[in-house]
Amino acid sequence: MDHQLRRRALGARLGDLGVDAVLVTRLVNVRYLTGFTGSNAQAIVLADDTVFLTDGRYVEQAGREVPDIERLSYHEHYRDLVAGHVASEGLARLGFEADDLSVAAHEKLAGHFDGVQLVPLQGAVEALRAVKDDDERELIRRAQAATDAVFEDLLDLLAVGMSEQQVARELERLLRDEGADGPSFDSIVAFGENAAEPHHEPAHRLLEEGDVVKLDFGGLVEGYHADMTRTVAFGASGSELRKIHDVVREAQQAGIDAVRSGATGATVDAACRGVIDAAGYGDRFVHGTGHGVGLEIHEAPWLGRAKEQPLPAGAVVTVEPGIYVPGLGGVRIEDMVEVTDEGGRVVGTSTRDLIEL
Repeated sequence: MDHQLRRRALGARLGDLGVDAVLVTRLVNVRYLTGFTGSNAQAIVLADDTVFLTDGRYVEQAGREVPDIERLSYHEHYRDLVAGHVASEGLARLGFEADDLSVAAHEKLAGHFDGVQLVPLQGAVEALRAVKDDDERELIRRAQAATDAVFEDLLDLLAVGMSEQQVARELERLLRDEGADGPSFDSIVAFGENAAEPHHEPAHRLLEEGDVVKLDFGGLVEGYHADMTRTVAFGASGSELRKIHDVVREAQQAGIDAVRSGATGATVDAACRGVIDAAGYGDRFVHGTGHGVGLEIHEAPWLGRAKEQPLPAGAVVTVEPGIYVPGLGGVRIEDMVEVTDEGGRVVGTSTRDLIEL
């Protein structure tokens, strides 16, 4: 991955952001800009230079992962090093990540400067991260390939008497067996009436004949996430469940068809929501339609009623409408979709038809 190109892209935006440099403190953004995978680091990004900061635990790791820029280490805190570098460069306006720096941390940082203005920034690096390069998309595809394989594996393992927690543990094991580094998030496994909870936490509920089984999971490969949801019927499904699944399947396809560069998140959301509204389940679709996926499982861009930001070509987003009926259960179908100028391209290969085991 060309981390230097990413740093240059941020450096080229400093004028538009109204700053001389950006102090990057969100660890995921530091990773994006430098390749560092440890648990503590910061970066100061200027128009034509970047300085990497970390503590003494990571000096060797940083030397291996961040060999191409100046590296500084500290014992207790990065503030002194930041202040020293800002002074040596004669910077007047330093941007900081407002969504990451707490009020207390901002006050402490400001106390190290005299005559330097701290400028709050929101989404400066995240805007770059929204557009995936070829390497990123390949890692996402690899994560999804493992996820697709696990879905097939798991269908053969489901049996009466298994608990939701057992299935969640099996998902994690299978993901590693299929080549992922592990799960990209805590898997959602919901049986029967529990599937009516959009984000149900796996519990001790045992699988029974006639249950709906909702599975929301994904693999992680070299820091990049996959995200997929499938709802299957364990045994013969009732007519209402089949109807709900058909509606959600149609709604998801409408959303996928609406995905293209320049379309807004609200446009895609409306395409999904219109199908569900027309079927009479509008009040049972209780969340947004999707989100970006990359170094984080939930990141920009966002798909929802009020999301008017145009989708950029190269983004990878989920399309995941759902209908949830208390007492009966719920259906969600989710896939990652690559945004292109020609439309949306589904990443995974798992069937979206209702499977009855």
